Amino acid sequence: MRGGLFVTFEGGEGSGKTTQLSLLKGYLEAHGLPVVCTREPGGTIVGNAIRTLLLDPKSPPMNAHAELLAYLASRAQHVHEVILPALRHKKIVLCDRFTDSTIAYQGYGRGLPITEIIRMARFASLGVVPDITFLLEMDVSAALGRVKTRGRMSRLDQASVAFHKAVHLGYLCLAKRNTRRIHVIHADASMEAIRSNIQKIIDTRLP
Repeated sequence: MRGGLFVTFEGGEGSGKTTQLSLLKGYLEAHGLPVVCTREPGGTIVGNAIRTLLLDPKSPPMNAHAELLAYLASRAQHVHEVILPALRHKKIVLCDRFTDSTIAYQGYGRGLPITEIIRMARFASLGVVPDITFLLEMDVSAALGRVKTRGRMSRLDQASVAFHKAVHLGYLCLAKRNTRRIHVIHADASMEAIRSNIQKIIDTRLP
């Protein structure tokens, strides 16, 4: 039986989710709460090797089916090795991307069958579902503009604008279907406004 609290951060490239995850970590730790921060793909030795293969621009081309299976392999190891043990120890897990990313990127973005992705993702995640998901949403062109200022771009960063717009649409569709779990946060607001909004939501789920 799992306990703890599983919180995921989702959004397109350049949406600022990683920054907000870090800010939430500091907030929770300041209140003496046990926090585990992790990310996908990655989070484990196996996952980090897969992350390099998936995101390094120098990696060989990968078809959509192989890409999906690689993400799911990373997740299976991640849930088994990091996420479930932390939840069983009543910790708060903050994760940068999870199953929603797979549906948005490989389903809406790559065009693979969404119902099949959901079935496979459930198997890979051992049935684990986030308690809260923060979707940082903003205009695709503005978000990609942020990405370009970061310097080195990943293989996904370099995908077409059409691909990123399809991913954005996918996230919005997921949010409409999961209104109790997914909280849409407008990422074009100030960093402080976003931080405050997220903290108010998380406070409702803390003891």
